[in-house]
Amino acid sequence: MKVREIMTPDPVTVQADDTVRHAASLLRRHDISGLPVLDGNELVGMVTEADILSLLKTGGVSEDLWLPSPLEFIEVPIREMINWEKTKKALSDVGKTKVRQVMSMPAITVGPEDDIEKAAAVMLKEGIARLPVVEKKRLIGIVARRDIVQGLGASYDMKEEKEE
Repeated sequence: MKVREIMTPDPVTVQADDTVRHAASLLRRHDISGLPVLDGNELVGMVTEADILSLLKTGGVSEDLWLPSPLEFIEVPIREMINWEKTKKALSDVGKTKVRQVMSMPAITVGPEDDIEKAAAVMLKEGIARLPVVEKKRLIGIVARRDIVQGLGASYDMKEEKEE
Protein backbone atom coordinates (compact mmCIF):
# COMPACT_ATOMS: atom_id res chain seq x y z
CA MET A 1 0.00 0.00 0.00
CA LYS A 2 1.29 3.44 -0.95
CA VAL A 3 1.38 6.60 1.17
CA ARG A 4 -0.89 8.32 -1.39
CA GLU A 5 -3.69 5.86 -0.51
CA ILE A 6 -3.75 6.74 3.19
CA MET A 7 -2.51 10.34 3.44
CA THR A 8 -4.67 13.35 4.22
CA PRO A 9 -4.48 15.55 1.11
CA ASP A 10 -4.12 19.34 1.35
CA PRO A 11 -3.24 19.45 5.05
CA VAL A 12 -3.81 22.42 7.32
CA THR A 13 -0.61 24.49 7.37
CA VAL A 14 0.85 27.49 9.12
CA GLN A 15 3.28 30.12 7.85
CA ALA A 16 6.70 30.41 9.51
CA ASP A 17 6.05 34.06 10.45
CA ASP A 18 2.64 33.36 12.03
CA THR A 19 2.46 33.48 15.81
CA VAL A 20 2.46 30.43 18.02
CA ARG A 21 -0.96 31.60 19.25
CA HIS A 22 -2.28 31.25 15.68
CA ALA A 23 -0.68 27.79 15.31
CA ALA A 24 -2.20 26.67 18.62
CA SER A 25 -5.58 27.93 17.44
CA LEU A 26 -5.29 25.85 14.24
CA LEU A 27 -4.28 22.77 16.21
CA ARG A 28 -7.31 23.15 18.48
CA ARG A 29 -9.79 24.06 15.74
CA HIS A 30 -8.82 21.09 13.56
CA ASP A 31 -8.20 18.66 16.45
CA ILE A 32 -4.69 17.82 15.25
CA SER A 33 -1.33 17.72 17.01
CA GLY A 34 1.07 19.00 14.37
CA LEU A 35 1.25 21.34 11.39
CA PRO A 36 3.54 21.60 8.38
CA VAL A 37 5.24 25.02 8.39
CA LEU A 38 5.54 26.89 5.10
CA ASP A 39 7.61 29.89 4.12
CA GLY A 40 5.50 31.07 1.20
CA ASN A 41 4.90 27.78 -0.64
CA GLU A 42 8.08 26.05 0.56
CA LEU A 43 7.90 23.45 3.35
CA VAL A 44 10.45 24.51 5.97
CA GLY A 45 9.51 22.55 9.08
CA MET A 46 6.88 21.13 11.40
CA VAL A 47 5.38 22.58 14.56
CA THR A 48 3.78 20.27 17.11
CA GLU A 49 2.04 20.50 20.45
CA ALA A 50 5.33 19.43 22.05
CA ASP A 51 7.18 22.31 20.36
CA ILE A 52 4.64 24.78 21.73
CA LEU A 53 4.64 23.26 25.21
CA SER A 54 8.44 23.51 25.31
CA LEU A 55 7.99 27.28 25.41
CA LEU A 56 6.30 26.97 28.79
CA LYS A 57 9.36 25.62 30.58
CA THR A 58 9.65 27.63 33.76
CA GLY A 59 11.76 25.27 35.79
CA GLY A 60 10.86 23.48 38.98
CA VAL A 61 10.00 25.00 42.33
CA SER A 62 11.64 28.39 42.59
CA GLU A 63 15.10 28.46 44.09
CA ASP A 64 14.77 32.21 44.68
CA LEU A 65 13.93 31.79 48.33
CA TRP A 66 15.19 29.49 51.02
CA LEU A 67 14.12 29.84 54.62
CA PRO A 68 15.19 27.76 57.60
CA SER A 69 13.58 24.37 57.98
CA PRO A 70 10.95 25.24 60.66
CA LEU A 71 9.43 27.74 58.23
CA GLU A 72 9.09 25.34 55.27
CA PHE A 73 5.29 25.42 55.64
CA ILE A 74 5.52 29.09 54.57
CA GLU A 75 8.41 28.70 52.18
CA VAL A 76 6.86 26.15 49.78
CA PRO A 77 3.72 28.22 49.00
CA ILE A 78 5.88 31.32 48.49
CA ARG A 79 8.17 29.38 46.14
CA GLU A 80 5.15 28.12 44.20
CA MET A 81 3.76 31.65 43.93
CA ILE A 82 7.08 32.83 42.47
CA ASN A 83 6.97 29.91 40.02
CA TRP A 84 3.36 30.81 39.04
CA GLU A 85 4.53 34.33 38.18
CA LYS A 86 7.17 32.85 35.87
CA THR A 87 4.51 30.61 34.28
CA LYS A 88 2.16 33.57 33.69
CA LYS A 89 4.97 35.49 31.99
CA ALA A 90 5.83 32.47 29.84
CA LEU A 91 2.17 32.12 28.81
CA SER A 92 1.90 35.77 27.78
CA ASP A 93 5.19 35.62 25.82
CA VAL A 94 4.25 32.41 23.99
CA GLY A 95 1.46 33.99 22.01
CA LYS A 96 3.79 36.53 20.42
CA THR A 97 6.52 34.05 19.47
CA LYS A 98 6.91 33.30 15.76
CA VAL A 99 6.40 29.71 14.63
CA ARG A 100 9.84 29.71 12.99
CA GLN A 101 11.39 30.10 16.47
CA VAL A 102 9.90 26.83 17.78
CA MET A 103 9.39 24.62 14.73
CA SER A 104 11.35 21.45 14.11
CA MET A 105 13.44 21.67 10.97
CA PRO A 106 14.16 20.50 8.43
CA ALA A 107 10.89 18.68 7.86
CA ILE A 108 11.35 14.94 7.46
CA THR A 109 9.21 13.91 4.49
CA VAL A 110 8.02 10.97 2.41
CA GLY A 111 6.80 10.76 -1.17
CA PRO A 112 3.31 9.71 -2.23
CA GLU A 113 4.62 6.57 -3.97
CA ASP A 114 6.59 5.37 -0.92
CA ASP A 115 5.27 2.24 0.76
CA ILE A 116 3.53 2.77 4.09
CA GLU A 117 6.11 0.43 5.64
CA LYS A 118 8.81 2.94 4.70
CA ALA A 119 6.79 5.79 6.24
CA ALA A 120 6.32 3.75 9.43
CA ALA A 121 10.05 2.97 9.58
CA VAL A 122 10.93 6.67 9.20
CA MET A 123 8.48 7.61 11.97
CA LEU A 124 9.93 4.99 14.32
CA LYS A 125 13.54 5.88 13.51
CA GLU A 126 12.97 9.62 13.93
CA GLY A 127 10.52 9.37 16.85
CA ILE A 128 7.85 11.41 15.09
CA ALA A 129 4.09 11.00 14.72
CA ARG A 130 3.44 12.53 11.28
CA LEU A 131 5.20 13.06 7.99
CA PRO A 132 4.52 15.68 5.33
CA VAL A 133 4.05 14.12 1.89
CA VAL A 134 5.99 15.98 -0.78
CA GLU A 135 5.88 15.61 -4.56
CA LYS A 136 8.08 17.73 -6.85
CA LYS A 137 9.06 19.89 -3.84
CA ARG A 138 5.40 20.69 -3.15
CA LEU A 139 3.45 19.69 -0.03
CA ILE A 140 0.53 17.54 -1.16
CA GLY A 141 -0.50 15.77 2.04
CA ILE A 142 0.35 14.49 5.48
CA VAL A 143 0.43 10.99 6.87
CA ALA A 144 0.11 10.22 10.58
CA ARG A 145 0.70 7.06 12.60
CA ARG A 146 -3.04 6.51 12.78
CA ASP A 147 -3.31 6.60 8.97
CA ILE A 148 -0.66 3.88 8.73
CA VAL A 149 -2.38 1.67 11.32
CA GLN A 150 -5.71 2.08 9.53
CA GLY A 151 -4.03 1.33 6.19
CA LEU A 152 -2.44 -1.83 7.54
CA GLY A 153 -5.77 -2.89 9.02
CA ALA A 154 -7.57 -2.26 5.73
CA SER A 155 -4.99 -4.25 3.74
CA TYR A 156 -5.32 -7.14 6.23
CA ASP A 157 -9.13 -7.04 5.91
CA MET A 158 -8.82 -7.17 2.10
CA LYS A 159 -6.50 -10.21 2.32
CA GLU A 160 -8.99 -12.03 4.55
CA GLU A 161 -11.85 -11.30 2.13
CA LYS A 162 -9.83 -12.72 -0.81
CA GLU A 163 -9.05 -15.91 1.13
CA GLU A 164 -12.71 -16.61 1.92
